[in-house]
Amino acid sequence: MLRTEESKLTSWYFEIDRKLLVYVLAMIVISIICMISAGSVAAERLGHPWNYYIIKAIPFYIVGTLLLLGTSMLNKKWVMLLSWADVIGGLLLLLVTLVMPHTINGSDRFVSLFGLANVMPADIMKPGFIIITAWFLSKMRDTYGDDIFFNRNAWRLRWMSWWPYLATFAVAILIIFQHPDLGTSILYLAVLCAMLFIAGLPLVIIPVIGLAGLGLLTVAFFTMSHVHDRIISFFTGTGDTYQVDQSIQSIQNGGLFGQGDSSFVKQSLPDAHTDFIFAAIAEDAGAIMACALIVFLMLVLRRLIVNATSARDRFVFYATGGAAALFGTQVCINLMSTLHLFAPKGMTLPFISYGGSSLISFCVLFGFIMAIVREDKWK
Repeated sequence: MLRTEESKLTSWYFEIDRKLLVYVLAMIVISIICMISAGSVAAERLGHPWNYYIIKAIPFYIVGTLLLLGTSMLNKKWVMLLSWADVIGGLLLLLVTLVMPHTINGSDRFVSLFGLANVMPADIMKPGFIIITAWFLSKMRDTYGDDIFFNRNAWRLRWMSWWPYLATFAVAILIIFQHPDLGTSILYLAVLCAMLFIAGLPLVIIPVIGLAGLGLLTVAFFTMSHVHDRIISFFTGTGDTYQVDQSIQSIQNGGLFGQGDSSFVKQSLPDAHTDFIFAAIAEDAGAIMACALIVFLMLVLRRLIVNATSARDRFVFYATGGAAALFGTQVCINLMSTLHLFAPKGMTLPFISYGGSSLISFCVLFGFIMAIVREDKWK
């Protein structure tokens, strides 16, 4: 008996991870509330109407929510097809940044799409990167067995081997690195390392990866002036520390219960609606609510981990684990930068910060994850 459209929708509702779906929708609602406050202050500081960023963000909230729901209804075949399209499109846009970049705040990481929107290719291709990497690792295990890292055949020059994947990944990372965007480069490398360890990479390789990361940071320190200045400022407290100083003052001014409409430090806080939105939240709502937000973000991360550990399909295990690594790492980098525990990296707080590319990419990623988890659990 053929199912009707209504029965398909009903099946989706009962099969989807409703808890994770509610978490994501709640984060979008929190973001809208924060944009009304922090976004209005940021807009007025730049001479725009108070609702400037809110109006710009509304289309992204609508499109992101629709993509979240739409992609969560897909099957694995469509998730793979869209992921390949996402990776290929992202790589092409990265190449565009080499010849025709759209520069914002001194970074050539953006592409202007027909003058309608500025997108960040490195953000847009995150969902495809997670899914395709998970597919690649599962195929490698199917082809070469459990020992995919030291098996000589896995390193031979052939289509299903390490070389095509690593070569493509290296090109993408090098382009992102020269934008310059050290933070996103580190994020991609950290997530890849996490997925490799999930796939069974021996722990003895940790020092090698650590040295490689240190080498990348050393190159950035001596070749990128803004990286050099931020690292020196972080360790010595000298130089331009205005952003982090204002961030800390904003958090302190919020106290336990927040200042609400009386908040004033965030009015001079750069990027209060993007990179430092957590500081604006802490000043508005107080330390108690700010800590509650951190707990909530950890609940989202925990839900991803639960889905990963309960997966029957190795591909779903890798993909969901990769999504958890991406979400958790980006949250940590943003919060550590805001709290001056890490040098500022210019990275958004997932789902919460203003940023169309970031919001869309995370909505698509979580939609993909809910789709493959649903199919793995019920089909």
